[in-house]
Amino acid sequence: MRFLKGNNDGEFSLTKNFVGDNIPDYAILSHTWGEDVEEVTFQDLKDGTGKSKAGYKKIRFCGEQAGRDGIQYFWVDTCCIDKSNNTELAEAINSMFRWYRDANKCYVYLSDVSASTSNHDNNSDQLPWESAFRASKWFTRGWTLQELLAPTSVQFFSLEGERLGDKKTLEQQIHQITNIPIVALRGAPLTQFDVEERLLWAEVRQTTHGEDKAYSMLGIFDVYMPLIYGEGRKHAFERLRKEIQNSLTENEPHLLDSQSRNCIQDLRVTDPREDKKRIEDMKGGLLQNSYEWIFKHADFHKWRNNEQGRVLWIKGDPGKGKTMLLCGMINEMSALTRLKNKSATTLLSFFFCQATDSRINNAVAVLRSLIYLLVDQQPSLLLHVRKKYDHAGKGLFENANAWVALSEVFTSILQDPGLNNTYLIIDALDECAAGLPKLLDFIVQKSSISPRVKWIISSRNWPDIEERLERAGHKMKLCLELNQQSVSAAVSTYIEHKTLQLADQKNYDDRTRVAVLQHLVSNANDTFLWVALVCENLKNVPRSKTLEKLSEFPPGLDSLYQRMMSQICNSDDVNLCKQILAIALIVYRPITLTEITSFVKTLENMADDHESLVVIIRLCGSFLVLRETTVYFVHQSAKDFLLKEASNDIFPSGTNDTHHTIFSRSLQVMSRTLRRDIYSLSAPGISIDQVKPPDPDLLAAARYSCLYWIDHLLDCITKGNTMNDLKDGGSVYSFLCQSFLYWLEALSLMRSLSDGILMIRKLENCLQAYESPDLLAFVHDAKMFAFYNQSIIEQAPLQLYCSALVFSPEKSIVKVTFDKDIPSWIQIKSKVQAHWSTALQTLEGHSDWVTSVAFSPDGKQVVSGSRDKTVRLWDALTGAALQTLEGHSDCVTSVAFSPDGKQVVSGSEDKTVRLWDALTGAALQTLEDHLDWVTSVAFSPDGKQVVSGSEDNTVQLWDASTGAALQTLDGHWYTVTSVAFSPDGKQVVSAACDDTVRLWDASTGAALQTLEGHSDWVTSVAFSPDGKQVVSGSYNNTVQLWDALTGAVLQTLVGHSGAVASAAFSPDGKLLPTLHVSNNWLVEDTEGNGGIIRESIATEGRAA
Repeated sequence: MRFLKGNNDGEFSLTKNFVGDNIPDYAILSHTWGEDVEEVTFQDLKDGTGKSKAGYKKIRFCGEQAGRDGIQYFWVDTCCIDKSNNTELAEAINSMFRWYRDANKCYVYLSDVSASTSNHDNNSDQLPWESAFRASKWFTRGWTLQELLAPTSVQFFSLEGERLGDKKTLEQQIHQITNIPIVALRGAPLTQFDVEERLLWAEVRQTTHGEDKAYSMLGIFDVYMPLIYGEGRKHAFERLRKEIQNSLTENEPHLLDSQSRNCIQDLRVTDPREDKKRIEDMKGGLLQNSYEWIFKHADFHKWRNNEQGRVLWIKGDPGKGKTMLLCGMINEMSALTRLKNKSATTLLSFFFCQATDSRINNAVAVLRSLIYLLVDQQPSLLLHVRKKYDHAGKGLFENANAWVALSEVFTSILQDPGLNNTYLIIDALDECAAGLPKLLDFIVQKSSISPRVKWIISSRNWPDIEERLERAGHKMKLCLELNQQSVSAAVSTYIEHKTLQLADQKNYDDRTRVAVLQHLVSNANDTFLWVALVCENLKNVPRSKTLEKLSEFPPGLDSLYQRMMSQICNSDDVNLCKQILAIALIVYRPITLTEITSFVKTLENMADDHESLVVIIRLCGSFLVLRETTVYFVHQSAKDFLLKEASNDIFPSGTNDTHHTIFSRSLQVMSRTLRRDIYSLSAPGISIDQVKPPDPDLLAAARYSCLYWIDHLLDCITKGNTMNDLKDGGSVYSFLCQSFLYWLEALSLMRSLSDGILMIRKLENCLQAYESPDLLAFVHDAKMFAFYNQSIIEQAPLQLYCSALVFSPEKSIVKVTFDKDIPSWIQIKSKVQAHWSTALQTLEGHSDWVTSVAFSPDGKQVVSGSRDKTVRLWDALTGAALQTLEGHSDCVTSVAFSPDGKQVVSGSEDKTVRLWDALTGAALQTLEDHLDWVTSVAFSPDGKQVVSGSEDNTVQLWDASTGAALQTLDGHWYTVTSVAFSPDGKQVVSAACDDTVRLWDASTGAALQTLEGHSDWVTSVAFSPDGKQVVSGSYNNTVQLWDALTGAVLQTLVGHSGAVASAAFSPDGKLLPTLHVSNNWLVEDTEGNGGIIRESIATEGRAA
């Protein structure tokens, strides 16, 4: 790449060609070409003859502006390419998008827009030059499309060289002119937009040569093709489309089917590339000189070049620049990876933990995002995710076992033979608020898998992090405090940059500039953040008072934070600032300017006045910063300081008051905002995939409230706030009666309905402690309504008011309350049941009969066995499939959890008993000794043994840890149907088709009792909780109670009209629920007198 560079005489000259990693920082010009004779060419500059041409004005402008921005080199297409060299021209055109993308600044020179132009309409809200801007020829040219999209920083200048704005400040105008989505203008990966949409962006643009209209799109699609001028526009586009298709086929084969697209969409919790860009912008940009020292460091070279260096841990105190250091490392390293170079084989994936954002402050989010970037670079790796996703769906990434499942997926990716050299970078491990210990253990374990995979991690100097990382056998530790010289030099570079920037903005004289520089150097203590905060505060100090105010900025972050807090407390806006800081400290994710107006009464009418809101946020003493329209803490240490040192000022009545404020105002904003068909979709069958939020988004102010109002309500309660909100007729009841369906519609439009269902369940659980029968009844009915209709509402939001309401039970409270919302065109309503079914979930996934089910000890999971030869684990709360355990070669007949819930045992018609890890699904043991089908299995109370019954007429005892056979209990002469341990683990009970129940000594295997009394097969047995009784069910239609000590029959319970399939005691031992295979439940009354209560339930052989 060849550049222009300023000379000592004020003119410009061409440089040598820069190649590879040696390309310096540079600015780049975007413009429209004049007549050929007006533009300065490569040869003109070589000959020194171009200064008289009209186009030289643009070159001079670009060079001078680059100089003002501290950039030495700049590039202009008219004269930096030797167009007489066809090879160089072809390479330049194919590289153009990348050159614009990698530029530090892109200056758009609009030769047809004058800063002095006035609009004809004096009453217009437009800027004086805006009409000319909208009509500029620049927006009609083909090549300028990539020049708009590729660079991060695009600044627009008038023909006089005056700055008009940038891509960010003018995004609404640019969006309206070009019809390019705002997210694309903000730097979203172009692969997010389909081929036809990207082609549409260029449809009305023109180029001088017809072929150039196709050539100008090469970078937009990241493809390469040779240039054939003279081939014509049509043929050029045919070749372009062919190259696009080849690229999709070669690089994204697994993204072509809808299931893979859904998988990637559900996997994505954030795009770390966007997080990195946001962080860099918030911190004022990245300085190469402030991080390049790391690449000369001996420890970095050892880590990079030595197979024994698998983990590089960079640690340091808050504000030392760890995050920006890693940003710089990512920038430099990505040039040689598929993140930047599609032909490379090396992968780079990274993640930035942020404690202030609940979406990205946990171990699961780390793995999800690392996998997301790896799959984006090498789509074949998606197969590892799909293996589990195809069974579990979105729940794979969100349910209680998400960490376990994702760690398995990640491990299989790291072991993929097609994975080449891979760098994994995680910043701010100390900000991983949930799951940090297991994340550290995972890094330690997986760092030894392959020398091809190397990790860089950063954190504060936390002893517990160091203790866990000590177990890593291939780690290197780089402490910033022990590299003072390098860090100090980097901070000095940063200080010089910030001082020059500040001096330019405030127009300091040399005396003031030097004084600021010296104060920063003397007090920075090698802390980037301190420098940034002081400079930010100095922006608000009048230039004339800068020198006297300098001494008021003390060294040390905490001292500086204290000063900032004191300024707030002494300001006229102290109450407003404290309210804003309180909300920012309490919310579960960073909120937008629009959202914050929902929670502060004095701001509620300012939702659309972002300029005023920006000013108000700036009143908060630099604790808060804005990225686009979202409010963030400037640094985690700032939040830590406020919570630790200023909590009494910010929360004089405790945090529960702020939680209640957010909760109550959330109800208000949702009540005002939510309504039926808020996006005016009209068609009830419209798919969620067809929905695009309007601009402006009508849900913008209520999005946070929709997702978190119940969490804030529950925090009020748990922190002791006494409220009337949960009473019948209170605010919650009123909101639900008015807006429940509209809230569900909003959640569906936000693709967060599953979050809403979890919130409803939380609310229902909370209400158990309150005497609010009407509210509890509504919430219970709302839960059933959401459960039963979740699938259809997620697919088509407006089906809420059609099929969901119409087919709900007649006496559903939700249906009765919102009957008016059923469309008037639905005249004939189907006859439906009166009440909801008692079934809470239907767990679907098995492909054949389900033969056995059991709850985990904590009630959070369900295990099932099936004739499809699999064992499945389910989330009992959401019904999501967690694991599919495969290994049996025939029907699974019986399943059970271990007492600690960590293992599952299964028996099968393949004559084996298998033990599984309930967390990972891994097969632990295969117990083989039975000669026929295994019919029943159970764990001992201490989890150390397993008992099994079989069609070989025996009962077997096994060691659960080794799989060794301990005892074979012989005595039955026909199939053993059911086995169980006594509560103390000392006895085993078995039932068989020989019409008997037998008791055995679990340690010796001796037969203790034979219980005879049934006249047909005994199908089920169980001990009472105190171990003193045994219950059995039989094909002779009876249930019998036995004395476990003497073997005497205590009671014979009659009343079933068919075989009893299962019998058990209630936890307190007073009730005997029994399952009949055809029609009836039989329950003994609580008095124990054999009285029978019978409910008619058609089970048709399935467990109800």
